[in-house]
Amino acid sequence: MHRATHMGEDPIAPLLYRFSLPAIIGMLAHALYNIVDRIFIGQGVGPLGIAGATVGFPVMLVQMAFGLLIGLGATATISIRLGQQKAAEAEHVLGNALTLTILISLLVTASGLIFLNPLLRLFGASEAVLPFARDYMEVILLGTLFQSVGFGLNHVIRGEGNPRAAMQSMFLGAGLNTILDPLFIFALHMGMRGAAIATVISQAAVMIWVLYHFTQRRGLLHLHTATMRLRWPVVRQIIAIGSAPFAMHLVSSLLNAFLNNQLLRYGGDLAISAMGIILSISTIIIMPVFGLNQGAQPIIGYNYGAKQYNRVRKTLRLAIKTATVVTLTGFLIVQAVPHLLILLFSPDDPTLIEVGTKALRYFFLMLPVVGFQIVSSTYFQAVGKPRHAIFLSLSRQAVFFIPAIWLFPQWGGLAGLWLAAPFSDFLSALLTAAFLRREWVLLRNMETD
Repeated sequence: MHRATHMGEDPIAPLLYRFSLPAIIGMLAHALYNIVDRIFIGQGVGPLGIAGATVGFPVMLVQMAFGLLIGLGATATISIRLGQQKAAEAEHVLGNALTLTILISLLVTASGLIFLNPLLRLFGASEAVLPFARDYMEVILLGTLFQSVGFGLNHVIRGEGNPRAAMQSMFLGAGLNTILDPLFIFALHMGMRGAAIATVISQAAVMIWVLYHFTQRRGLLHLHTATMRLRWPVVRQIIAIGSAPFAMHLVSSLLNAFLNNQLLRYGGDLAISAMGIILSISTIIIMPVFGLNQGAQPIIGYNYGAKQYNRVRKTLRLAIKTATVVTLTGFLIVQAVPHLLILLFSPDDPTLIEVGTKALRYFFLMLPVVGFQIVSSTYFQAVGKPRHAIFLSLSRQAVFFIPAIWLFPQWGGLAGLWLAAPFSDFLSALLTAAFLRREWVLLRNMETD
């Protein structure tokens, strides 16, 4: 039985979990990069080290944005070519994607190193935090090529129908980083640079894995030098398709920069350190939801196209319930033992433990509705309504959040800043519910037609 037939006929629950589990595992493995870095930096360097990694995060988001621009753009284009039975053209897309990635990576590295100090100050680095952030980001920028090739072309491996190999490469990177971080930070006493070197070596290993996959004919596509010469129609299509996730990551980078500056203004370096911990914990909780989305999207899209709207509603309902269980569990853990979570990152700083405990409880007050909001907004993308999806995603990340982190501290100080997140989560969930209610009625009406 063809996989597409499975999507239209198999029971929804096992189908959804079968599609989602590899993506969830892969997402969690990818999330471990930054989380492991911050845990070992916090324990080996201290709160200023965590703050340094946090103010460098917007730069890393720009790195990821370019990786997604080429990686997702190439993956979608390759899928189209393979569907058209044009394997040779798909290999040209792969070769062009690698060339573009190399050129853009060199440009990002050069410009990042030249403007690193002003960029870090712009992103919220105080004079105390700047040396830590610079030590970390100089090495991370030198590894841009490794990160971009490994991260970008890993999407192509998944796109050619080999999710297991893509997941294995993520495990390779995350596992190696977990082993090397304590070696460089504690055994070799290299501090921030040690953490960054561990990350870059791990990214280099993933890049080698990915290139080996495509050069040794382990997959459907083969990489060779003849396909690496840039062809404008191919480049244009890659960039056109990849521009949406690229823009979203740039917005996220700017949002993080503005948030860091507000944190510095109202809470100082310790507040930025606390936010670094919050982002790490948030990533662990939210990544399974994104993995669930990756599993639900093709099932919803296939059944929507096949006019099996009852299966669309069942898949969406189950995905929302599962995502809510995930975020509700995260909420309960955060509210019950926030100090223990902070202790993972900073066992020796009582002030950071106090600030971070309060911050975690406030920041995640509306976490139970976040799973619903993310799954529901992604539903619109799956059924071919990308404008709805982008607007609803931006409503949580920017439309409500940016005004809130500007206004709330003016009356509530640092506590107001922490409360900006649940305010944004609540309003975006209400907005999403309004959109989804109308869509739900539409689906029911189409079922009866």
